[in-house]
Amino acid sequence: MTDLPTKMKALILNHDGYSGTAEGPSLDDLARWVTLKEIDVPNPTDRQVLVEMTYANVNPSDIHYIKGEYGKPRDKGMPAGFEGCGTVVAAGEKAGDMVGTRVTVSTSQGGSGTWAEYAMTDMASVIPASEGLKDEDAAALIVNPMTAFAMVDLVEQSGAHSFVMTAGSSQLGKLMASLARERGLHSIATVRREEHRSALEGYGVGTVLNTERDDFPDMLKQAMKQHAPTVMLDAVGDTVSARIFNAMPPGARWILYGKMSPDVPSLPDLGQLVFMKKSIEGFWLSQWMSEASPEERKRAFQTVQQRFIEGKWRTDVAETLPLAEAPARLAKAMEGMNRGKILLRP
Repeated sequence: MTDLPTKMKALILNHDGYSGTAEGPSLDDLARWVTLKEIDVPNPTDRQVLVEMTYANVNPSDIHYIKGEYGKPRDKGMPAGFEGCGTVVAAGEKAGDMVGTRVTVSTSQGGSGTWAEYAMTDMASVIPASEGLKDEDAAALIVNPMTAFAMVDLVEQSGAHSFVMTAGSSQLGKLMASLARERGLHSIATVRREEHRSALEGYGVGTVLNTERDDFPDMLKQAMKQHAPTVMLDAVGDTVSARIFNAMPPGARWILYGKMSPDVPSLPDLGQLVFMKKSIEGFWLSQWMSEASPEERKRAFQTVQQRFIEGKWRTDVAETLPLAEAPARLAKAMEGMNRGKILLRP
């Protein structure tokens, strides 16, 4: 690391542990949760690599985490950020051959976050970026695309022919829609604004339901009767989600992978869990990645990258912010997150 700086700028977590709140991934003032500081550049050892960041991604999970609402506790004084892309500029003795490689990076235990000029992580948490893969796609390659791949795989392996996905206009929803269409699956997407309907239909969504319309109950009933979806992939976790699950046929699975709404849903008729063999479960990409076989992981990484290179998937970028301006500008930029991802540039 003799040619590298000893100091770097990073957005540092202001708080430790869990907050005990459940506000959801909304943001009014980023400066409440992180502070731009100059800290030491990490020194990788053993299996670790140091990545000079090109872009860092902003996901709902990042906002949950900095607010103390995620599945692992905050570490005060450490850089925030779960995902991004860059180039390996230094490495421990077991990862030295990765220096100079352009990679997609995710955080790991003992490493540091991506909302910084440099991020350190385990070598298993970086994916070499294929030639032809744009930096914008590489920066958002893991959290959404890998989740889309894994969950559409889950639907297909369950034997379902139709499924529901909430927050259909999100980046993840668009990725799932096109992949599901290619695999012959009928997707039923929920939205809250009528203007999102045409865009989703263009991505291959078979049925779009606007939960804010007066006729939503009737349209839901019709969709359930016509398509009988047996899986719901839910990013919202609110009362509407519970209503959809209640309307689904016997054997339905409610798979929660996010909590975008602060609302606490009322559970459906619990008798359905007994007499209709319905189930409620969770999906966490980190757990899926740790449990997947090397062959499954390799297939997923290759498929995801190739879809971006071939133009079947794309990362819609709503805004790119300089890292130093994020505390003042990110909250406003997040008002347009349905338009695409927000990237941070060191």
